[in-house]
Amino acid sequence: MNRKISVLIIEDDPVISEFIQTGLRYENYEVTTSNSGNGGLDLLYQNSFSLLVLDIVLPDIDGFEVCRRIRNDGFDLPVLMLTVKKNISDRVRGLDSGADDYLTKPFSFDELLARIRALLRRSGKIKKDRIITAGVLVLNAETREVSFKDRRLNLTPTEFALLEIFMSYPHRVFTRETLLNRVLGYDYDGGTNIIDVHVNHLRLKLDDKLHQIIRTRYGVGYAFYPEVR
Repeated sequence: MNRKISVLIIEDDPVISEFIQTGLRYENYEVTTSNSGNGGLDLLYQNSFSLLVLDIVLPDIDGFEVCRRIRNDGFDLPVLMLTVKKNISDRVRGLDSGADDYLTKPFSFDELLARIRALLRRSGKIKKDRIITAGVLVLNAETREVSFKDRRLNLTPTEFALLEIFMSYPHRVFTRETLLNRVLGYDYDGGTNIIDVHVNHLRLKLDDKLHQIIRTRYGVGYAFYPEVR
C-alpha cells in the first residue's frame, strides 16, 4: 500500500485485539482500538475511519447495537463483524444490523486480511490488484497467483500466505511465533514445528536447495532475500 488506510478495532479481548492490530500495522494500516462499544462509538464520531472491525460480545452495548447506531447516523464505512457464535440467526442479525461481512473466531490473519481487502475494494478504498514483485518472483494477492522465473507456482494456501509475508518485507526476520500467528491464527499452538515444514515445502518450489532465498536465523526464525537467483 502506498498510503495508510485507517481501521478502527472494537474488541474487548486484549489477545485478539493485539493480534489484529499487530498484523494490520505490519501491512501499513493505521490502527485505532477500543475495548467497549461506547468507547468505539466516541472514536467513530470524533474521527474518520476507512473500515471498522467490530466484535459482537462487548462489556457494555453489543456489536449489533453499535452497528445499528452508526448506520442510523449515516456512517457508510465497511463493517466486519467478529464473533464466536456460528449459528445462522446471529449471522443474519449481524448483517441486518448493517454489517458488510462476518468472520467467526478463531480465524487466521490471512483470512481476516483477505476479508478486509475485499471490503475496501467494494467500498472504493482499494481500486487496483495488489501485485508484489521481488526479484524474479511476482505475486498477485487478489488472484492468488505466483510466478517464479516466468513459470507459475502451485502453492497451498499456507505457502501462499507465508510467501506474501516474506515478499512484503524482504530481509526482515520473522520469528516462528509471528508467522504462526499471522498465517494460522492467534489461538494456534506455538509448540508445533508446522512453520518449519511449510517453509521447507516453499523452498523446494523455489529451487532454494541452499536456503539462500529463505534464510534460517537460528534461534529466531526466517528472513527472505529476493535478490538471490
